[in-house]
Order: sequence, then C-alpha cells, then structure tokens
Amino acid sequence: MILELNEVLLKDERQTLSMIAKSGELTCLTGGTPDQRCRWLYALLGFETVLHGYISIDGEPLTASLSPVFRGLMAYAPARLCKMGEVVSYEPPSVQDVFSLQANREQPISNGILAEEMRHVGVDGNDPRTQLLAVAVLLGKPILLVDNPHEQSMGYLLRQARSGKLVVVTSVSPAILKSADQIVEL
Repeated sequence: MILELNEVLLKDERQTLSMIAKSGELTCLTGGTPDQRCRWLYALLGFETVLHGYISIDGEPLTASLSPVFRGLMAYAPARLCKMGEVVSYEPPSVQDVFSLQANREQPISNGILAEEMRHVGVDGNDPRTQLLAVAVLLGKPILLVDNPHEQSMGYLLRQARSGKLVVVTSVSPAILKSADQIVEL
C-alpha cells in the first residue's frame, strides 16, 4: 500500500507538503507546531480541507465522497482525548468520534484483549497514549496514524510497520526521528 501527498496545501498553511509512505515502513512528520503536525494526520483522514494538490492511496485520490472509504483503511491514535464540553479554537475529534465511524463499529475489543495489547506496547498502561495506541492497533487497519507517540513505544510501532502496516507518526523526539524509516519536515 502506498500513501501519497503531492503538493498538498491545507487551509491556513503557508507551504505545501509532498511525501510517499509505504507499507512496511514508519514515516515521521516533524517540525512545525504540535497542532500543525496533528492537522496533517487529520488531512490523511479526510477531516481537513485540501486547497491544492492531492492525497491518494494506491493511486486513488481522496475526495469528499471517498473519505469514509479512506478512513476505513486507517486507525488513528490521538495524543490525547478531549474533555467533554471542552471548548478550544481547534480540537481534534475525540476517540469516541473515531470509533463511532461506521468503519470501526464492528471491531471486537474487550478489556482483556486491550490489556494484553497494552502490555505489548511496552509503556506504562496508565499513560493514555498507550491505551489509545493499543486500541488503534486492535482495529486491525492497514494504515496506522499516531499523533505524538511515547518514545518507549517506538519498538512496538516499528514491529507494526515490519508486520506490513503503513505507519505514520508525528514527533520531534530525537529517539523517534532516529528510528523512523522516513522523516518528513513540515
């Protein structure tokens, strides 16, 4: 599977982004602000307006009508959950929003399965990022998007990539940048 961004310009961004991410590799988006890095993950999910260029999977361009199909191929692990009723100028969708997507509703995830997967992550299970990452992996999607993963989860993320997943993370962590197969500067 190949995920391509070709000269993509998002609303309120000043420069375009081009990259090619492949199954079996881990790509890291770095630079810019945390919100900017996160917005690029939302763009891959079809939640951001693309003003110029295109996003495609295996040559099929992302369009408004195809965005649910694209999201059906992706699992997203946000850096944090939104608090209910929290009002901010820009906030990612909550995990509940992600799991309410039609493509994710039928996934069998129990507390026991989740606890076992969190042990595989190799990071404190009380860290919300660990929990969110484990849930995203359990969705079994071929594309894994992870916003600001914990440094200690890098081995787990690389194993996901080596098992055939296309993994895209955002980070400025030197440890994550060093381990990534591809680094894309924003």
